[in-house]
Amino acid sequence: MESRISLCMIVKDEEQNIRRCLQSVAGTVDEIIVVDTGSTDGTCQIAREFGALVHSFPWNDNFSDARNASLELATGDWILFLDADEELARESREVLHTLTAKDDVDGYFVKIINYVGNEGWVETCPDLVFRLFRNRPDYRFRGAIHEQIADVILERNSQARYQIAEDLVILHYGYLDRQIEAKDKKNRNLALLSQELNRNPDNRHLRYHYGVELYRAERFDEAAAELVRAANGIDPNTIYLPKLLRYIVLAYHAARKPEQALEIVQLGLELFPNYADLYYYGGLISYEQKDYGRAYEFFQKALSMPEQPAHYAPFGGTRGFRSLYQLGQLAEVFLNHEEAMRYYISSLRDNPHFTPALESITRLLKPQEDPVYAKKCLEQLCEFCTPQANLLMGQILFRQSAYKLALEYLERGMDQQESPPEILLWKAICLIQLKRYLEALRILEGFGPGHRLYPLAKLNQILCFWFQGNRRKVRPLVEDLFALGLSRDTGMVVGMLRDSSQGRRHKPGITLGDEGISLLLDIVMRALDLGEKERAESLLDGLSRECLSRNARAVGQLFYRYGHLKTAEYYLGLYLETNPECPETLFTLAEIKERQNACIEAGELYRRALVLDPAEPRYYVSLIRLYEKMRREILREAIDKYPELPVLRRLLEEATREA
Repeated sequence: MESRISLCMIVKDEEQNIRRCLQSVAGTVDEIIVVDTGSTDGTCQIAREFGALVHSFPWNDNFSDARNASLELATGDWILFLDADEELARESREVLHTLTAKDDVDGYFVKIINYVGNEGWVETCPDLVFRLFRNRPDYRFRGAIHEQIADVILERNSQARYQIAEDLVILHYGYLDRQIEAKDKKNRNLALLSQELNRNPDNRHLRYHYGVELYRAERFDEAAAELVRAANGIDPNTIYLPKLLRYIVLAYHAARKPEQALEIVQLGLELFPNYADLYYYGGLISYEQKDYGRAYEFFQKALSMPEQPAHYAPFGGTRGFRSLYQLGQLAEVFLNHEEAMRYYISSLRDNPHFTPALESITRLLKPQEDPVYAKKCLEQLCEFCTPQANLLMGQILFRQSAYKLALEYLERGMDQQESPPEILLWKAICLIQLKRYLEALRILEGFGPGHRLYPLAKLNQILCFWFQGNRRKVRPLVEDLFALGLSRDTGMVVGMLRDSSQGRRHKPGITLGDEGISLLLDIVMRALDLGEKERAESLLDGLSRECLSRNARAVGQLFYRYGHLKTAEYYLGLYLETNPECPETLFTLAEIKERQNACIEAGELYRRALVLDPAEPRYYVSLIRLYEKMRREILREAIDKYPELPVLRRLLEEATREA
């Protein structure tokens, strides 16, 4: 006779989730027991639609009591327990009956796929959980939170046997950001775990979960301390030890204690030499420490790891696209852009939805400088057959200021589906940057005063006319924007737009905070993108000397990006007056001097940057390349002067071949 299966659940205000859960088991389980702990929405009604027996249970801050109430009502031979934010994977329905037909097993650890992140970017993280067991009156949950029953079953029945059923898969959506925020899970769990630990201070498993919740609450030092306490003296065969070690690494890393984090990485790899996550995080930490050789070794080891067991709860991509992406980042540190591109492409092929790899590929293609070539490469690499793919590509290009190509992909996506207002605003900005002002204004005028994007639309209307030098139109629009009530910094920048359009300048100059500088630099960048260098400089003239000096490096890099070498040199020099030991500024100045063929000065600047930051490979690579360039130029001059000497031609051939 086939075993009967009871689904047991405890719920509260789960109308957004419970239907999906119950649909996943409809026709698969023989009865549904739902213990409700105080719902005020439609949860209970939905449960009854699926034939569930719904039982009210007053919440008493104890998950085990609620779970045990559901077990008391179950009449099946086996118990499957799910939470409302979970569902049984479609392919697992038949597997469930196969597992419960076995006579020599008392319970199963099953594979759960946790979805984490948000709707814009969702990750998956597998794990093992104990969710299926025989229904006996002495098998009951224990613990107020992170309740356990596997240990209880063994205490009641020392002969009980468990198996791992990885073919039975549960999908869990409760770690998505919106679910955590909506239920305030972090604070609730911390409070319950703290109470339980006060009653059971030696419970290692509780302390592990408490440390994890502290980590999720971004209390990293406390998390590391609790997790280390949970790990000290632990049995190396403890099933959750790999996850515990990883969380210790993450907590130390987030607490800015890289040495301790790397110590745990090494300890963990001695116990679990095939643990890809530890190699990956070891690589990340080493990269941040500028220990690039060690980082390279860690990432390569992560790539070589075998399939990870489910109880490691491996983070998706550590033995694939994530490590490949980080190797691309490493290659860029050494200015090896061809190798970086290969790694990024491999990363994207391993996971076509991994946006950071696509963004890096796009950046290396320099779509702002050569949109035709960039588009050709992107079309060969990716399929843009859905509106979402086109809009994503448009967004990436927009962020990289490649407005012409961004507009093409945005319009392609907008033709295929109704567009959210943010997309319309991006399109308008692209049109402004292509000097298609009338089309941009028609879009911007569609944002009415009550719209949340109205202030941004109004600002871009001002910019439409400011870029054209139409001061008559700028002033009334500025007054409209002021009437909305702006922050101090935003108001100052808007005032600078008005005054610069009328040739006026604030005396003795304006000092902006971070918000204002960010907005000002964006406007300067857009002016430079339009070829309006003088207009950009007129806006900067409104800043106080102190404020301009403090932000001169960012300003100089913008002018350098758009090829205004002399102006960039001026601002970078201004920054060095108060920050003479900034290697990044010296490096950019060296690049400028090299482009101006002032190679001796460039070499001196590269060397100064090296002295200040000898761990930065770009400075070495750039200096080596400069010397190789100078060598070739000297050899050419020598050949012109002594054409009869074959040794010079041979040396030039060698130098050219090596380059």
